[in-house]
Amino acid sequence: MRTSPNIIITGTPGVGKTVHCEQLAQDTGLRHLSINQIAKDRDCIETYDEELKTWVVDEDKLLDAIEDEVLQGGYLIDWHACDLFPKSWIDLVVVLRCPSTSTLYDRLSSRGYHETKLQENLDAEIFGVLIEEAREGFDEEIVVELNSEEDGDVEANCARIASWIENWKSDQSKNSD
Repeated sequence: MRTSPNIIITGTPGVGKTVHCEQLAQDTGLRHLSINQIAKDRDCIETYDEELKTWVVDEDKLLDAIEDEVLQGGYLIDWHACDLFPKSWIDLVVVLRCPSTSTLYDRLSSRGYHETKLQENLDAEIFGVLIEEAREGFDEEIVVELNSEEDGDVEANCARIASWIENWKSDQSKNSD
């Protein structure tokens, strides 16, 4: 039985997944698992999409590469998708949203995103693609949608998630007695 939860922090690029994970790792001691970095470091790249100017991850290879670690618990999984992770691995799914498309546009264009990729990500945010994916892939009670638009949102969201982590740990210790 895990003594620390696994949490997916997901959302379209530019909503603040990495900033949230880094802050939560510092505040809670959970480990930040950047899937983009893992995919590169552990050779889980399938191909390069020329149109979107992005790498395509071999999801099966990726899951094999992280399974032993994640099953131990205590990870903040940072990625723009959540539907590939087995339900049994995950205790909370946090979907970060940026309702202001102009804010999100500015964040993505400052990263140098190609216009096609930029538009695809804006559309995904507008249509709530990732919150729907999370609701379809996981039990409703473990899916949380949080706004990540204003400067204070990161701090407030991280405090809320840290509180959830403490409650989860407390519940686990009660259940193991």
